[in-house]
Amino acid sequence: MEYTLSDKDLFVRLDPGEEVHSTLKKLADLVGFNAAAITSGIGRTREMVYGYMNQEGVYIRRDLEPPSELVSLSGNIARTVNGEAFTHIHCCWSDDENNVHAGHMFQCVVHVVAEIHIRILSKSIMTRCSLPDVELLGLQFS
Repeated sequence: MEYTLSDKDLFVRLDPGEEVHSTLKKLADLVGFNAAAITSGIGRTREMVYGYMNQEGVYIRRDLEPPSELVSLSGNIARTVNGEAFTHIHCCWSDDENNVHAGHMFQCVVHVVAEIHIRILSKSIMTRCSLPDVELLGLQFS
């Protein structure tokens, strides 16, 4: 991973073998921010696990094993009540047949590269808290 910071804009390059969630969490700790918007991301990734939340509030997961083009990535980075960095990311991939796969990203490993723009919300604190009856951790602002 390498990154550059310009005012509130953080641009990061993730390298082969790096898992997106864990690397961005480390970046949040390294740079030292509590809230950020992930505005874009492109690249080529593998070992993706993605899905959606059903009507009962339960995440349904799907595997996308072969390397695919990371077409779009967005989300946010907040903190848990324990102060740990927490990423919430949605993605869109295009496989080698140009079939699109999209949804909530649970896991994603960089195959060639991932280039991601993050906007730090320097005057905000976002905390992820449990919500009743769903797997999603909700956002609380302070």
